Amino acid sequence: MTITIRPGSTVMFTGDSITDCQRLESEDGLGFGYPLRVAGEWGLRHPDRAVTWLNTGISGHKVMDLEARWRTDVLDARPDLLSILVGVNDMGWHTIDPEGHVIPVEEFEAGYGRLLAPLAEAGTELILIEPFLLPIRGVVEAGAARIGERERRQWRTDLDPKIQAVRRLARRYGAHLIAADGMFAELGARTGPEHWAADGVHPTPAGHAALAAAWLRLVA
Repeated sequence: MTITIRPGSTVMFTGDSITDCQRLESEDGLGFGYPLRVAGEWGLRHPDRAVTWLNTGISGHKVMDLEARWRTDVLDARPDLLSILVGVNDMGWHTIDPEGHVIPVEEFEAGYGRLLAPLAEAGTELILIEPFLLPIRGVVEAGAARIGERERRQWRTDLDPKIQAVRRLARRYGAHLIAADGMFAELGARTGPEHWAADGVHPTPAGHAALAAAWLRLVA
C-alpha cells in the first residue's frame, strides 16, 4: 500500500548525517542528499500538489540524541509524513568516541519506539529507513578513529540486531520500511560497494539517488 501525499502536506526527514547533508548551508534547508532528490522528483511529477518539505537531520546523532530534541524538532512541527533514518551512529559508537559505549539493541529499540509512539498515535504516516553498512575495503577515517576490516566486522555484528529492531518497530507501529541494507548489498554486488558509499556509511550521489528512488516508490 502506498502513501498518498495530499496538497499542503508537511513532509519531514530526520536522522543523522546521511539525512543532514549540510542542510543548514543550503538555501532550501534540505541539504544535498536524498531529501533534496525526493523533493525535486516529487515536484517534477506532481506540480499540482505543493508540499512543505523539512529536514531536521543532524550529523552524528543517535536515537538518544533524537529523543532529546524530538518535541521541538519533530512533534511541534506536526508533520503529516515523517521519514526517519537513524542507527549508524548507534553502531560502533565505542570505536569512534572515547566516551562512547556499546549501545545494546534493547536500549536502541526502546528509545526508537519512544520516538514513534506519539506519532503513530496521532496518525502520522511513517517511513523507517533501516541503517546500513556497505562492505568496502581498506581503511577509512571516522573522526579520530581509523576504521578497517576488523572494525567493520565488529560494526556488522553490532548493526544486524539493530536492523532487525527497526523492522520490528515498523511492523509494530504500522510504518513503511525501506530495507536499505539489503538494497545496498544487492547494488554493491553488481558494481562494488564503493560506488554507493565510498566509506561504507555515507552515500555517494548514486547512493542518495538509490535511497530517493526507494522512498518515492512508497508514495503517490
